[in-house]
Amino acid sequence: MIFIVKVTTNKEERVLDMIAERAQKKNLNIFSVFRPHGLRGYVLLEAEDRESAEEAAFDLPYVKGIIGKTINYDEIKNMVEPSAATISIKEGDIVEMIAEPFKKEKAKVIRIDKQKDEVVVSLLGAVVPLPVTVRLDNVKVIRREEENAD
Repeated sequence: MIFIVKVTTNKEERVLDMIAERAQKKNLNIFSVFRPHGLRGYVLLEAEDRESAEEAAFDLPYVKGIIGKTINYDEIKNMVEPSAATISIKEGDIVEMIAEPFKKEKAKVIRIDKQKDEVVVSLLGAVVPLPVTVRLDNVKVIRREEENAD
C-alpha cells in the first residue's frame, strides 16, 4: 500500500531520513519512502498496512499527517520512472523549446546529460551561438539529423 504523507514544504528530504531511521529502529513493515521529482510538500510511503505507516510518521517534526486514501503504483508511475523523452532525444536533433524564456525558439542538440535530465542546445536564431542548458521536458524534437543526411 502506498500512502501520501503531507509534510512542510522544503523539508521533504529531512522527513525521508527521519521516517527511514524510525522504520529501521522499530523494525516496521515499511518497504520504501520516497519523494517523487517535482512534488513539493509530500512524500510517498510504501508500507504493509496503515498502522505501520502511521507509526513511522506519527509525531515527527515537519509531518502534518497521512492523507486518508491510499494510491496504487499506476497513479505515480509517471513520477517515479524515467520519461520516454530521455531516450527519444539524440545529439544533432533540431528541437523546439516549449517553456519560457525561449518558448517557440528552434535549437540544435549539442549534448545530453541523462543523469541530470538536461540537454545542452545551441539556439538556431541566435547571432552568436551560445550553449544553453535546459531540462529535457522543456524541449520537443521537431526534426532528426538523419532525415537531413540524405
